Amino acid sequence: MKYFVLLAFLAIIASLGSALFFMMRDGQDGKPKTSNMARALAFRVGFSILLFVCILVGWKLGYIKPTGIPLR
Repeated sequence: MKYFVLLAFLAIIASLGSALFFMMRDGQDGKPKTSNMARALAFRVGFSILLFVCILVGWKLGYIKPTGIPLR
């Protein structure tokens, strides 16, 4: 499960990086040439939602155990 979470974080960071790349490269005079940046940001949102759902499912199935901060 740890590797899956790490892989999901890397995918989120990669899609943010590609969105930045397309924002800097595509378009002229404030007009977008392609929709690559919007697609990359949509993938980031999808990866984030998938990561959240997988963490919830992993917790529910017992793969992830919450340790938390102990209360006194």
